Amino acid sequence: MAPVAVGLLGILLEKTMLSRLYKLDHLYGLLLTFGLALILEGAFRHQYGVSGQPYPIPDALKGGQNLGFMFLPNYRAWVVVASLTVCFGTWFAIERTKLGAYLRAATENPTLVQAFGINVPVMVSLTYGFGVALAGLAGVLAAPIYQVSPLMGTNLIIIVFAVVVIGGMGSILGAIVTGLGLGLLEGLTKVFYPEASNIVVFVVMAIVLLIKPAGLFGRER
Repeated sequence: MAPVAVGLLGILLEKTMLSRLYKLDHLYGLLLTFGLALILEGAFRHQYGVSGQPYPIPDALKGGQNLGFMFLPNYRAWVVVASLTVCFGTWFAIERTKLGAYLRAATENPTLVQAFGINVPVMVSLTYGFGVALAGLAGVLAAPIYQVSPLMGTNLIIIVFAVVVIGGMGSILGAIVTGLGLGLLEGLTKVFYPEASNIVVFVVMAIVLLIKPAGLFGRER
């Protein structure tokens, strides 16, 4: 139920706050959502503290598999499969369906799309709610690994920003491929050179921006 509740909250925020900023620079929307995240985090820290609460792994996914070179917990393997399924399902819906075509057209020319009878504000609100629900789903999947706490997403905000920049702004496939690649790279760095694991993502981001400022999958404007 958490992704549903978070998605409904996202729709409410989009309708009451974000919709007022669409005619301004995108930076204002970023600052607003970042500020709201800090407010919500502070409220939950005040109410529940920062120590975190355990979230049990489902019984069906307990245990693991010995792969010879490593022990892979069943739950983590399931999270990888579930995450990739959701990510590529989202990409397919946006890039290969009629609804996705309407959405992409609405981001470029909402007035023209609305002239064809498409209710663009409702479509944007539902899309925003779906995106926020995906973030809630990510929190649910991560809960048994990191515990539930107000700070469980704080350290990921900058990493997510780096993933979007490296993959290319506006490219869903770029975000998926980059996120998976950087996750593997960071994991391998923790094994072979732990001291660099906290900066390897930003080193890659700097190199990519120097070579291709629009990102690996982004388009030059």
